Amino acid sequence: MLKINQLIMEDNKIEKHQQPAESYIKEIKRKTRSRFLAEEKVRIVMMGIRGEGKVSEICHQFGIVESLYYKWSKDFMEAGKRRLAGDLMREANTTEVKQLRQHLDEYKHMVGEQAHEIRMLKKSLNGNI
Repeated sequence: MLKINQLIMEDNKIEKHQQPAESYIKEIKRKTRSRFLAEEKVRIVMMGIRGEGKVSEICHQFGIVESLYYKWSKDFMEAGKRRLAGDLMREANTTEVKQLRQHLDEYKHMVGEQAHEIRMLKKSLNGNI
């Protein structure tokens, strides 16, 4: 309810005659669209798989359309199939990426130092011969 009141207040700032009705409705739908975390999607799909209610009832309960439920269900099943088939690749999280970049920078620094030492040794060998 708070979101709707905020939208009404925002819309009072903008003259309603500036936008056609269709774009006005699309804007409201966009601003009030729900975002679900992965854990929530899994929980919703599992409710349907366990038969805790009809899919239509579950969808109505969470305010989603059935086609979205079936998309999540398909994605869930495909991910499970890949995992069981031995595809253990996954996306790295932000912390892992930062750590890997730090290690890479350290290795680059070490390689640079070694390359410098090799050049200096070659120069000293050429100068002494």
